[in-house]
Amino acid sequence: MSLTDLKRKKPKQVIKVVSVEDFIEDANNYASGKASILAVPPAEPKGLDKKSAKIYRHATFTLTETSIAQLDLLAKETKVAKSRLLRILIDEFSQRKVEEQLEVVNKSKQADR
Repeated sequence: MSLTDLKRKKPKQVIKVVSVEDFIEDANNYASGKASILAVPPAEPKGLDKKSAKIYRHATFTLTETSIAQLDLLAKETKVAKSRLLRILIDEFSQRKVEEQLEVVNKSKQADR
């Protein structure tokens, strides 16, 4: 699985229906230098912006089909990006004591058999 599988899809632009009168009024406002009454405020970016992308690095790794299915399900249920979920899980695991980490690793080895 590569990170291309983890990319979010771009949301479709919503086209706002405008009456002719509102369109003409907005054109008059534009011509006189006033603010637009129809302008939609820019939405906050949902993905990575140029500044935050500098703290991330591309990574390629291999997951089992079961892990991919579990990750897909988690992402859909929580509405959290897969890459963010992985960062959360890694952080949670790294904050455990060594004994707890070994327990989880040993359980994982037994489940793989």
